[in-house]
This record gives sequence, C-alpha cells and structure tokens, in this order.
Amino acid sequence: MAVVAHSLAREQIQRPKADAIMVRIYDVADSDRGKELMRDITDAAYSTQRDTSASAGGTASSKKFAEELYVTCMKSGGDMDQMLGRRS
Repeated sequence: MAVVAHSLAREQIQRPKADAIMVRIYDVADSDRGKELMRDITDAAYSTQRDTSASAGGTASSKKFAEELYVTCMKSGGDMDQMLGRRS
C-alpha cells in the first residue's frame, strides 16, 4: 500500500484521483480501520513527496518510503504515529 501511495505521489497524480485508485486497488470498504490506515499512508506519501520536492535533495524512492514505514511499525508494535503523524 505504501509503495503504491508513494508512487502516485511521486508521479504527481492529483490527490482525489490517487485516493480513487487506492480505493479501487485495496478493498477496505468494510473496515473503518483499513480506510483510516490507507488514508494515513496516502497522506504520509503525499506529505513526504511535498517535503522532498521542496528540499534540495533528490526524490525519495517508493521502496525506501515503504521500508521506513515497515521498520517504524515493527519497532513500535504497530504505532506508526512517528512516521504518519499523530492523529488528533
């Protein structure tokens, strides 16, 4: 999910279209938590892409983004607030 979200952000697909693509690929309609997680991952991917575009560095790879998300999840016992941002 993270790789697809990051790829959409990197390709500068408009967010509404990216959200529609993600919904179509990942069947989370029956899961509020699944929808929330998908939204958080997509938000993080688009936020990371904006941050990367604004910096002098190159673009972050989808694989690196997915790996960072996975490592954060594993180290924190599933708490991804550090990478995805704290929910208010």
